[in-house]
Amino acid sequence: MPDPLRLPVFAAPMFLVSGPDLVIAACKAGIVGAFPTPNCRSIEQLDEWMTRIKAEVGTRPWCANLVTHSSNARLPQDLALIAKHQPPFVVTALGSPKPAIETVHAYGGTVIADVTSVALAKKAIAAGADGLACICAGAGGHTGTLSPFAFISAVRAFFDGPLIVGGGISDGAGVAGAIAAGADYVYMGTSFIAAEESLAPAAYKDMLAAAQIEDLLVSAGITGTPASWLKPSLRDNGMDPDNMPDAPGRAYDSSQSFKGKRWADVWSAGQGVGAVKGTEPAAVIVERLAREYDAAQARLAARRERSLA
Repeated sequence: MPDPLRLPVFAAPMFLVSGPDLVIAACKAGIVGAFPTPNCRSIEQLDEWMTRIKAEVGTRPWCANLVTHSSNARLPQDLALIAKHQPPFVVTALGSPKPAIETVHAYGGTVIADVTSVALAKKAIAAGADGLACICAGAGGHTGTLSPFAFISAVRAFFDGPLIVGGGISDGAGVAGAIAAGADYVYMGTSFIAAEESLAPAAYKDMLAAAQIEDLLVSAGITGTPASWLKPSLRDNGMDPDNMPDAPGRAYDSSQSFKGKRWADVWSAGQGVGAVKGTEPAAVIVERLAREYDAAQARLAARRERSLA
């Protein structure tokens, strides 16, 4: 069966950024569109989003991202909508994949668990996850600490199932490198924050275009989990990047209001931020990545031919 994807890439599910327009545009451009269900603060809105996505992407693969942390009281309702709309991929985050497995497997879907360490990867597989999303150093939002290449190598020593890798991969050459190293797919987030179809406000997109890697700070002081933040955004919200607050208790209830939450007004980015030059349609971003990916593959093929000559 031919691969339905132009590129082995997920437009990563980004909190307060990924919505139905971005998911649909990504899928139509030939990658997997994804969104986190907490972006909908009501179960009715989530139903509307998933109804629209399913109708517009047709048979193209798409992905819903669930927060399975014990603080998410809305998880059973989210799972009921997962069963109704049947996204081909479901990525679980900030908790065990176990709560999603029965629901997703019942319709033949694939459960991918977000992990930031080899130990968590082993726990996720033991809990029944079909695949892993290895979140590495350089990722935007909630981030990891391991090199993508080291993480892939370590996981492939004990797991041969679907593997997504994300963290600072900002061009098609990086995608090709990750696939060559043993990943099946690549998460790309920061590049798609600036997509025309994203939910990010214009000021956020402008900040990305002006930012470089030196403008990032990893801190747990916003959500309770280490995440990569734009320093100018922290300053705009009265925080000192050199003196961040202590990590708050982790609370990820999808039904709770944004009001008064630190994370509602600060903006994140990954180490690929320097590749963002401005706002573009998702299809344009994907086409550029595809050209870079094809060029990287051609370089590898040419090098192999020279070595055999």
